[in-house]
Amino acid sequence: MIIVNADDWGRSAAETNAAADCIKSGRISSVTAMVFMEDSERAAALAKELAIDVGLHLNLSQPFMTGAPTAELSERHRRITAFLTSNKYALVLYNPLLRSCFEYVYTAQVQEFYRLYGRKPSHVDGHHHKHLCANMLFDQVIPAGERVRRNFHYWSGQKGVLNRTYRKAVDRLLARRYRITEYLFSLSECLAGGHLDRVFPLARTTTVELMAHPVNEKERAYLLSEEYLSVLTALEVGTFSIL
Repeated sequence: MIIVNADDWGRSAAETNAAADCIKSGRISSVTAMVFMEDSERAAALAKELAIDVGLHLNLSQPFMTGAPTAELSERHRRITAFLTSNKYALVLYNPLLRSCFEYVYTAQVQEFYRLYGRKPSHVDGHHHKHLCANMLFDQVIPAGERVRRNFHYWSGQKGVLNRTYRKAVDRLLARRYRITEYLFSLSECLAGGHLDRVFPLARTTTVELMAHPVNEKERAYLLSEEYLSVLTALEVGTFSIL
């Protein structure tokens, strides 16, 4: 089964509209929505109209565009984003001073998702993949049993041994606690590296998530192409809700 998921739903009107075009054409099967952002309200109404599977695109790395409903949420979110964007190693560093902040900010975004969509998210992933930072993992902020995005899969030679080893260790932890796909790939990286001919065959025997950003012109052109449609129609296309 392949799940083609569009990230950043609701971050801006352009991103929502680009993904909506792909939904209407049957080219993507789910989206992950950001809350407290420029287009969050309209995107929620549109998602209901389109009857699309919607997960939470947890934001731990970008300021809220519409402003947090409370000063406390705004400050806790600011402290998290400042830490996680401070250096490239912050993702793997545990900050004990922010334990309560991560729980608070995660809960606030889930509650806002409930308000907008009237239901729980089908799955959780993170803007810039920050949902897999050390604090989120070690404190098990996301409740057990939820559907959660895993790490990207890289072919031998794409990343260093230490990098791939760390990713595999994290994915083993995720598999014990959450429901995850067997593979995750980025459409933009696959297009750049010419790897799609290796990705699609995996979906015939395993569960694969293909992460897309339709606002990107190259990605949108491919998603709306006849080449992609011919491949997609030969596969079982699913959603996180049935994972």
